[in-house]
Amino acid sequence: MEITIRHSSLDGSVRAPPSKSCTHRALFCAALAEGESRIHSPLTCDDTLATAQALSKLGVRTSWNDGHANVTRHGELKEPSGEIFCGESGTTLRFMTAICATTPHQAEISGRSSLLRRPVESLAIALGKLGADCKTNHGYPPVRVKGPIHGGSVEVPGGISSQYVSALLLAAPLAKSPLEITVIGRLESRSYVEMTVEMQSKFGVQIDAADDVTRFHSENQVYCASDVEVEGDWSSAAFLLAASAIAGENVRVEGLVQDTIQADQYLLNILKRMNARVNTDPGSVTVEKSRLEPIEVDISDSPDLFPVVCALCAVADGVSKVTGIRRLRIKESDRVLAMSNGLKEMGVKNHESHDSLTISGQSILRGATIDPHRDHRIAMAFAALGLCTNEIKIVDGECVGKSYPSFWKDLRALGADVIVA
Repeated sequence: MEITIRHSSLDGSVRAPPSKSCTHRALFCAALAEGESRIHSPLTCDDTLATAQALSKLGVRTSWNDGHANVTRHGELKEPSGEIFCGESGTTLRFMTAICATTPHQAEISGRSSLLRRPVESLAIALGKLGADCKTNHGYPPVRVKGPIHGGSVEVPGGISSQYVSALLLAAPLAKSPLEITVIGRLESRSYVEMTVEMQSKFGVQIDAADDVTRFHSENQVYCASDVEVEGDWSSAAFLLAASAIAGENVRVEGLVQDTIQADQYLLNILKRMNARVNTDPGSVTVEKSRLEPIEVDISDSPDLFPVVCALCAVADGVSKVTGIRRLRIKESDRVLAMSNGLKEMGVKNHESHDSLTISGQSILRGATIDPHRDHRIAMAFAALGLCTNEIKIVDGECVGKSYPSFWKDLRALGADVIVA
C-alpha cells in the first residue's frame, strides 16, 4: 500500500485508539486466570492479535466482540501444538517466553524476520537461573523454553528493554516459591513496568515493588478472572497531536486520560516546551498549529515518542537535540537511521551519534518518497510531516496496522489529503 499525503490543514475531533500496551497486559493476565475475563475497549491490531493467537497455542480462547474481548481458559496451560508465532510483536515474544517457562511443556517461540533481530538473551539467562531450560539463537529468537521456574532471586539489566522485567513479573506469581527480581542499572521505560504491576493488581496479583522500582518480590499467587477497561493510547495519539501542532486549526483528540501511568503522556510536556498551543481537560487534548521552538529532550523513558518528536523538531525554528535513543536501534527498524535518512530526503539536516540525533529545523520541507522499513511509528511520523509539504509518498503504509489500523482513516477525517493506492 502506497500512501500519498498532500499539503493539508486539520480540524475537528477524533478518538484516540485504545492502548496497545494495556491491551497486551490485559490479555496475558486474563490468560493466566482460570475462567472467563472480559476486556472492555481493547485495541484490535496486528500486535494484539498476535498475542491472542500465541496464547491460543496454550489453550486460551479469545473472542473479539463489538467493544470488548472475552478471554477464557479452563484448566492448566496446554502443551503448544507447533511453533508459537508472534508476528512482529516484541511484547508478545518476550511475555510468551516467560509464560511458557512456567509450564513443564517444551515451547518454540518465533516470528517474522524483523522480530528475529530483537534481543532476548538477558531474559533467557534470567529464566535459566530460575530453573527453566531456555535456549536462543545467539541471544535472539527463535526461543526454545521449558519450565517450570522454581523461584529464587534473579538480576536483569534495566537498560535494554523494560519488557524483560515485565515478562518476569507476569511469570513470578506462578513460580513454586517466592521470586525476587533486582534491576541492574537504571530501569528505562519504568512506567511500562508500573503498568504491568497495575494490570496484575486488577487480576488479584500483588507485586511488592521498591519505591525506586529496582527490586520486586512476588509470592506464589493465583490470577483471578476479571473485567478491565483499556484507556486511550497516548503513544498513538501522539502522532495526531503532533500533526495538529504542525498543520492543525483546532484538533481535539478524545479518550485520553490525564491521570495515567502511560509514559507517552510526556508528549504534552514536550509540546508545551516547544511553545505549542495545547489545552487539556479530563478526557481530551486540543492542539493548534504553532510556531515551534527547538528543544533538547531525553526520551529514554518514552522511546516510542522518538519518531514523533523528530517530526516536531524538523519544523521547529532552530536546532534541536533528541537524546536517550540508543535502544531505538533494536525496535521494528533501526528507528534512528530510518528517521535520519527520511528527514534528509525531505531536506532536513541532522547529525546522528550513538545516543543522540541533532536536527536543524526547516521552514520549508521538500516532498519525498519515504520507506518506513515496515515500522508503524516511522510511517505515522512522516505522515504528520507530509501535511506541510506539496506531496509525500509513504510506501508500505499498511504497516500502521501494527498499532493503529485506523490511522489513515482518522487522519483523513480531520481533513488531511490522503490518497491510498
